[in-house]
Amino acid sequence: MSHDMSTQIQLARRPKGWPVHEDFATVTVEYADPAPGEVRVVNEFVSVDPYMRGRMSDARSYVAPYEIGGVIAGGAIGRVVASAAEQLPVGTVVLHQHGWTDVIQADASKFRAAPEVTGLPNSLRLHMLGMTGLTAYVGLTAIAGLREGDTVFVSGAAGAVGTAVGQIAKLLGAGRVIGSAGTAEKVALLTEKYGYDAAFNYKDGLVRTQLAEAAPAGVDVFFDNVGGDHLEAALASMNRGGRLALCGAIAAYNATERQAGPSNMSKMITESLTMQGFTVGEHWDKAPAFTELMTGWFMDGKIAYDETIVDGIDNTIDAFLAMMQGANTGKMLVRI
Repeated sequence: MSHDMSTQIQLARRPKGWPVHEDFATVTVEYADPAPGEVRVVNEFVSVDPYMRGRMSDARSYVAPYEIGGVIAGGAIGRVVASAAEQLPVGTVVLHQHGWTDVIQADASKFRAAPEVTGLPNSLRLHMLGMTGLTAYVGLTAIAGLREGDTVFVSGAAGAVGTAVGQIAKLLGAGRVIGSAGTAEKVALLTEKYGYDAAFNYKDGLVRTQLAEAAPAGVDVFFDNVGGDHLEAALASMNRGGRLALCGAIAAYNATERQAGPSNMSKMITESLTMQGFTVGEHWDKAPAFTELMTGWFMDGKIAYDETIVDGIDNTIDAFLAMMQGANTGKMLVRI
């Protein structure tokens, strides 16, 4: 097959509150033969991620917003099917950021070869062995300065980043790891599969109360994917000198009104706490060390993972909306 037709999903308008199907448009593009230096790639997997909701807004952020009429950019992995670039011959598996497409053709410089690892699916390059895992590693080490014996609390622990954080924390010497999730099934998965010492359903009661019960000796490191009541609860339980790494704030991503901040920020002063937000793009220098560690852990059978797979490029919007509502366990992916 020539794969000269490409299905692409664009941003049609900026969502107000929760995104809906009408905020997107699906178009078909036909490609001519690759020009010198170009390659054509058929995607195997496309990523849908919480940060994409932020880019659908035109608010100032760490990365440029998506353009109206532009393709939803993001992580994807595929295989070169046509090439006019010597460095990426036909058959090469590549990572790229061209996002929500089934076929993409562009200059070879926009793709990065991803050597296949025997026994591991290519999809892992989009989460545990890729940006998701690196985000967890950076937050724990470069931002929170994880120390042996630390008690770690992770919000949104059953998501892609959260399932990586818990395991990496334990492998790096954390003494106790606690997570929050939104269903009883996810809570059980955290303790039975991902090595969490304790977990709770944040819908079962006040997060502050449940966290205090799960961490009677307090929390040393908080890895936050949620914000809101989880951040306030963590502040209430932090030990003196504790560190808070803020990775995401999914509780506020679809809010239409300004959200109230934590009521107990004075704890930052009285307990000499350190709070720092971060984005993984500022820490690519940590990638080689992370990749070596994570590959070794996988080879030793020390890493578990879950993938929530939705089939077909036409179902990408549904996958994204489901992920934003917490329907995924582990990484949400669209299989092309």
